[in-house]
Amino acid sequence: MGFSFVKHLLVVLISFWVFADPAFAKHEGITRHYKFDVRMQNVTRLCQTKSIVTVNGQLPGPQITAREGDRVIVKVVNHVQYNLTVHWHGVRQLRSGWADGPAYVTQCPIQTGQSYVYNFTVTGQRGTLFWHAHISWLRVTVYGPIVILPKRGVPYPFPQPYKEVPIIFGEWWKTDTEILINQAMQTGLAPNVSDAFTINGLPGHLYNCSAKDTFKLKVKPGKTYLLRLINAALNDELFFSIANHSLTVVEADAVYTKPFKTDTVLITPGQTTNVLLKTKRHSPNATFLMAARPYATGPAAFDNTTTAGILEYHLPSPVPKSNKNKIQLPLLKPSLPIFNDTTFAANFNKRVRSLATPNFPANVPQKIDRKFFFTVGLGIMGCPQSQTCQGPNNTRVAAAVNNVSFVMPTTALLQAHFFNQNNGVYTTDFPANPPFNFNYTGTPPANIMVSSGTKVVVLPFNTSVELVLQDTSIIGAESHPLHLHGFNFFIVGQGIGNFDPKKDPAKFNLVDPAERNTAGVPSGGWIAIRFLADNPGVWFMHCHLEVHTSWGLKMAWIVRDGKGRKQKLPPPPSDLPKC
Repeated sequence: MGFSFVKHLLVVLISFWVFADPAFAKHEGITRHYKFDVRMQNVTRLCQTKSIVTVNGQLPGPQITAREGDRVIVKVVNHVQYNLTVHWHGVRQLRSGWADGPAYVTQCPIQTGQSYVYNFTVTGQRGTLFWHAHISWLRVTVYGPIVILPKRGVPYPFPQPYKEVPIIFGEWWKTDTEILINQAMQTGLAPNVSDAFTINGLPGHLYNCSAKDTFKLKVKPGKTYLLRLINAALNDELFFSIANHSLTVVEADAVYTKPFKTDTVLITPGQTTNVLLKTKRHSPNATFLMAARPYATGPAAFDNTTTAGILEYHLPSPVPKSNKNKIQLPLLKPSLPIFNDTTFAANFNKRVRSLATPNFPANVPQKIDRKFFFTVGLGIMGCPQSQTCQGPNNTRVAAAVNNVSFVMPTTALLQAHFFNQNNGVYTTDFPANPPFNFNYTGTPPANIMVSSGTKVVVLPFNTSVELVLQDTSIIGAESHPLHLHGFNFFIVGQGIGNFDPKKDPAKFNLVDPAERNTAGVPSGGWIAIRFLADNPGVWFMHCHLEVHTSWGLKMAWIVRDGKGRKQKLPPPPSDLPKC
């Protein structure tokens, strides 16, 4: 009997452990599995059909949903002819740099017929982010939302919405974008601009034969909707507005903000913004256009079109079903800022502030270990010997940080760093300041040639960094949405003109600055950011305008391991792709 009792006790204990684990996991985080099959799919837009790269045949791709503290495992299987990687944009990847995704930075790409399992835990983050391909221009159709819910029982710091809706802005070309960028890189000129913008993959009725391809948001009167706005477009910052409705911004880049009302949201590629939409108390006798069009500041051509969706109120129930289709309600349109409204852009960005409460503090680094000053902008470069470029004197357009146009290596930087095999892969002499001083936003210098190289900055673990990013007007002043992998940063200052190291730091906001992973360096201006390098690995920083990234507006930070066990990057997974 004694043995039977012990046996029974063991069964009870084991079953308690097995069945109690998920309940315990509600608080500690559970593991969520996804499978991404990357396949070609025929899609028709703007009256013509083309074959595009998709995940699971969808555009946008599937939504990743997790709670703060959850582990996410995504098996990506590559069935297309292109090499591919996926980046989980804005996820901190604490000690999981092997899962970050930029090709030749943290991994070699997944080759045709191969797969890779991305494995990471969402730590200390909640809100809206997104995932996208991170090689060449494949993110034009390979993207989707990431929704991180708060831990169970933890409310939002704003009214609980009746419904949550992802709204993803994209960009559409009639031509094959891989051919397009490859030709542009051969000729040295800018690639053709897109033919349309999209909302949730649909261009909307303002484009030719696209009436049926219009996103419709059906709402009920007197309700609050949380719109999760994501700019997945390749090359354009966007203004977004809904006719006759105001929006309340409550979160930016998965960080809660002090709520503020606005009729128009500015959102750059790589940014996410959560807004509350409070619907009218009674069903109005109208439908409302929700529209997005570009904010464009540079000298180059841009896609000056407007994508639109429709906000439609549910009609009151007494309307007979047979009449519902016959009712033609007037369609009201929003008024959006003009395409180069830099004043609106500056004012909007200044309104974004961290919540900075005891529950959601703004941990701005107060003491700085390393200061950097980076110029970002365009220039020209000599044409490679094997080709003919169509720029002046056989040159091509290039983009650079501190006059260094980044050359992508042919092996992954993180592997070279981890295994101490950086010889011939990268050098550690990325300049902390521009090679020479000039009037950055005034008359350009006589020599506008840029240098090139695979140079990185190396930081000891836990270094607190202040970085000033200064736009240049060499070929023309332009706004640059800069994205930093592996970290959130605080925008402690911003201004127009040249940064003044004597006067401007006195005006820095060290109390409740916006905390983001992507920020627009203003056209003809500067931003100052601070971050704590507490995440060991190799972290890409680049312009999220894909054309500028292709031209070399990118660099990388290496953060060394710390002394503690939890301050070191673990070895790579066994299925890490090979170059």
